[in-house]
Amino acid sequence: MKPLSDILKQVKTSAAVRLLEKDVKDLKENFNDIMEYLRKRISTNANQKTEVIQSIRSMRKSIDDHLNKIEQQLLIDLETKHSKLKSEMETLLREVDKRVKQIRKLLNEFSNMTKYATELQTYVGLTEIEKITSIEAEDIKRGPNLKERNFHMTTSPTLASILRDVELCGEITVDTRPCNVLANAGRADQAQYLVPIPTIDQIKPSFSNTLKVPEGKQRGVVECCILTDGNFLTLDQVHMGLLMFRNDGTFIRYIVSFKEEPTSVCFVKDDTVAVSFYIACEVVLVDIGKSQIDRRFEFPTVLCSGVSSDGQVLVISNPLDENIIVMNLLDESKQILKGIYVHRLSLVKGNIYCTSFFDNTISCYQLCGELLWKFKHQDIDQPRGIALDKHGFIYVACRKSNKIVVVASDGKSSRTVLNQDSGIKTPQAIAIDVKSGIVLVLSQTDGVDSLLFKL
Repeated sequence: MKPLSDILKQVKTSAAVRLLEKDVKDLKENFNDIMEYLRKRISTNANQKTEVIQSIRSMRKSIDDHLNKIEQQLLIDLETKHSKLKSEMETLLREVDKRVKQIRKLLNEFSNMTKYATELQTYVGLTEIEKITSIEAEDIKRGPNLKERNFHMTTSPTLASILRDVELCGEITVDTRPCNVLANAGRADQAQYLVPIPTIDQIKPSFSNTLKVPEGKQRGVVECCILTDGNFLTLDQVHMGLLMFRNDGTFIRYIVSFKEEPTSVCFVKDDTVAVSFYIACEVVLVDIGKSQIDRRFEFPTVLCSGVSSDGQVLVISNPLDENIIVMNLLDESKQILKGIYVHRLSLVKGNIYCTSFFDNTISCYQLCGELLWKFKHQDIDQPRGIALDKHGFIYVACRKSNKIVVVASDGKSSRTVLNQDSGIKTPQAIAIDVKSGIVLVLSQTDGVDSLLFKL
């Protein structure tokens, strides 16, 4: 253990103070972002409520209009049938009234006949009246239809079922989705550790081992990333596959082979990594546990170069069009950060750290696309791979200068920590296990070992 006096030396001027101050400021910004997000959600929910009310009333109006329409049709049908029946019965009534008048006239004639007619006339008259009476009686028997005719209405079973089966106009639900507010969380337990963070001059990686490539000499290994268990993945362009190694350099297994030439790889979350394909214009998510491709995202006309993720979004560099694509993994919505010419990148705590191969610059952008800083140094020549350690220092693999250059987190200073004397030759990619401090450096040159260093 170090003496307390050594620990407390230059605490106020150490990187720990600056980083902790940055964490507090980030925390404040996080809460400000959350407050703004919540205000927007309250406003959005109020608008959604208004839209739902309008939908309910629109549905009610549509139902009312339809019921009014079919009610009117039923009333018209009733009126038509009633008018027809009424007309038939009024005609029958007039016919019966006519017969009643004829019978009344016949009764008068019969009365006069019995009073004033002779016997012969009475005989003849009775015969005639009997004949007329028989005809009328027969007409009554087979005559007008006097059966009762009554109106009834049968309700449509579908309509009647509404009262029985329909108890709700609808259902109001509240779904939950991940918010798009990305919190720049501070380092875990930072406040409990007062051991000074090393300065950039104190970073001195030491050689640890080499990767034990299955076929002996490696060829075409272009990218790498670190998993949560400390194992490394490497991307082989020649064999177009993904390989897994332990952090001591021993080979574990092949993960998956691809049909197209892969370009870059990054850890996403759990057992998932993302692989980009420059020529094929796509990015895939690979389940390393199942050794299979789970999802595929196509970007027509977009040459997908570097890729990185924080588990919620993917950031993909498109140097040809000078932009970065930010894609939400939940709904696949995309945001284009225009005017950013970079090749490889690393998304850490809401910031995108980038290398520009032809400009020989290292830059840092917020996830919204705002440039925080840009750094250039003579040792940084053809920068490719980029990775961050647990203290926020940025490690850059510089292919032409054969160096690993460390850039300060504020982008104001740098220092070469590995060079050709350390075995570095045309470095192509770099990955850092922040837990163990193991650094993996891949070379672009065939036959040159991939090297492991210890911070």
